[in-house]
Amino acid sequence: MKKITKSNKNNFFKGLFPLVIIISLVFNPFKVHAEIAETQINGELMNASSEFLRDLDFETWQLVVYKSPLFEDKLILRVIGYPGNLRIDHPTSLQVESGRKQWLLTDKTSLNFELVNDGREAAAEFDLNQLINSIDKNRPLRLSLSGVFSELPVPPFVVKEWRSLA
Repeated sequence: MKKITKSNKNNFFKGLFPLVIIISLVFNPFKVHAEIAETQINGELMNASSEFLRDLDFETWQLVVYKSPLFEDKLILRVIGYPGNLRIDHPTSLQVESGRKQWLLTDKTSLNFELVNDGREAAAEFDLNQLINSIDKNRPLRLSLSGVFSELPVPPFVVKEWRSLA
């Protein structure tokens, strides 16, 4: 009579799989930070931070931060929505909060010829220098733009990238 036994081969692969995953994460970790890349803005190539984030209503926004030659190399935050879904009226200030601290960023959109002539009206630019110069840590931020979005969380790794551009 032949005795039937389970193969240990399956147990071997079950134990090997988690080990392969752990080794691949150690030597090839997931990216958890954005990168500064050369981007064309206002017809010029410049270093910029670009990140897509979702507000609390699950709408996606692109945030682009760059040093603008139009504004004496100040840091500018460009908030971009999907054209056709909204219209951003100007001037409107961007409210930023972090803990108990608050900032009101000035709308600079009307000073950018390219955005003024863009009929989609789905972007706005703000002076980010005041905010970046007043923080010394990469803290999470919450952005509010009246009539557009009520709260857009910005994680610390994005703030770190913005500070590195300054």
